[in-house]
Amino acid sequence: MAAVVAATALKGRGARNARVLRGILSGATANKASHNRTRALQSHSSPECKEEPEPLSPELEYLPRKRGKNPMKAVGLAWYSLYTRTWLGYLFYRQQLRRARNRFPKGHSKAQPRLFNGVKVLPIPVLSDNYSYLIIDTQARLAVAVDPSDPRAVQASIEKEGVNLVAILCTHKHWDHSGGNRDLSRRHRDCRVYGSPQDGIPYLTHPLCHQDVVSVGRLQIRALATPGHTQGHLVYLLDGEPYKGPSCLFSGDLLFLSGCGRTFEGTAETMLSSLDTVLGLEDDTLLWPGHEYAEENLGFAGVVEPENLARERKMQWVQRQRMERKSTCPSTLGEERSYNPFLRTHCLALQEALGPGPDPTGDDGCSRAQLLEELRRLKDMHKSK
Repeated sequence: MAAVVAATALKGRGARNARVLRGILSGATANKASHNRTRALQSHSSPECKEEPEPLSPELEYLPRKRGKNPMKAVGLAWYSLYTRTWLGYLFYRQQLRRARNRFPKGHSKAQPRLFNGVKVLPIPVLSDNYSYLIIDTQARLAVAVDPSDPRAVQASIEKEGVNLVAILCTHKHWDHSGGNRDLSRRHRDCRVYGSPQDGIPYLTHPLCHQDVVSVGRLQIRALATPGHTQGHLVYLLDGEPYKGPSCLFSGDLLFLSGCGRTFEGTAETMLSSLDTVLGLEDDTLLWPGHEYAEENLGFAGVVEPENLARERKMQWVQRQRMERKSTCPSTLGEERSYNPFLRTHCLALQEALGPGPDPTGDDGCSRAQLLEELRRLKDMHKSK
């Protein structure tokens, strides 16, 4: 029933449709409605998705995972300021860390590393739904850590892999991404801590700017400035050319599977520009996000684009992964373009359903930014159910 209402909502435009969608978000779950849809893609859906998805096997039962407390959920300006600018935030992070270690002694998900020609990317599940990463030059036995929020878990992976940690890449200052910088940099004396000087990264030793490159062995990693979530947020792009494989994007809290981060320290225009930076990368670029948010994000995407079969197929795959507690990363940027609504603000269907209508000045960027802002607002309502 929710799917029918959602499809009806997408036929109109403007504020009326936003009100309809708010009703859907408060009274229905898009995931359950998605299993019975069998209509073909409309013209606005991905051209690659022309066949109907296979239903979940009848013997498989989907049980949603209970999530841990998220300090950024329904956050106010006062709490955000305390979390990011005082030691209260650090104490809260330490409490999160203790609880997550007790609840998930082996991590919230099963790690699924990718091995290329002499390069290994190892996801490390930390806290209740975060990911840290080790990027390893397997020949030189050198490692780079991305957002090492739990130093104990990261150190255990370093020892298991038998590598030397020489660099930490921090996407932004939030404690659930930067909390392990101190312990790891003290333990590994030659380890450098990289990040934006605008973001107040703890224990930063080597500031980076847009397009700066960090070289470790055969690893060539480029920093890209993507402000919006925080003022100095960076993403890191591992160049695939030296090892003849796909490039890898470590996106922090800018981009998730079928989602994007909240705009805490910027505007919708700022976030749109940052997302467009990512959209300029190749389709085969692997996306390694900072959180395991796939189920929730795809559920929301099913509300705003109920007939997108690319999203439907991805949701079925994600549900199978999560039933076995397997991670859902990486996806590819090509996939994300087909179902991630935050990367689809150029799509006519979304513009008609949620957008403010044509901008009087003809400024397409302005109307896309307004649509992104509305999507983010509706997503926050969906998340708080």
